[in-house]
Amino acid sequence: MSTIAITRIDAAPSFVAPRTRLRITTRGRRVLAGLVAVPAVVALGIGILSGGGALASGEPGASAQSFETVTVLPGDSLWTIAQDVAPSYDPRDVVDDIVRLNALSSSVVDAGQSIAIPAEYSAAGE
Repeated sequence: MSTIAITRIDAAPSFVAPRTRLRITTRGRRVLAGLVAVPAVVALGIGILSGGGALASGEPGASAQSFETVTVLPGDSLWTIAQDVAPSYDPRDVVDDIVRLNALSSSVVDAGQSIAIPAEYSAAGE
């Protein structure tokens, strides 16, 4: 039989753990970026949804205009109303302004309906 002798050179432990810096993986970076981006996206979405009604335009708003109201009689249309209130203007322009001022979805009006007429046309009809 043979024996093997192992001789130890030093008695001190030979393994010392090296000090390392904190390292973040690619997946960790993505998670961290997502956590930072979520509040920004939510704030941006809320701003877009709640600020949509306050968009600026080049046209004056209905609240900035003065107007008079006319009650639609049986057999009236926006065309006849436009001819009555502003005979010196092109009826197409008057009808377009009345539709925009009243936010009508079409040019059809019903008897008894109150229609706002822009002040520039209501003064022309007098």
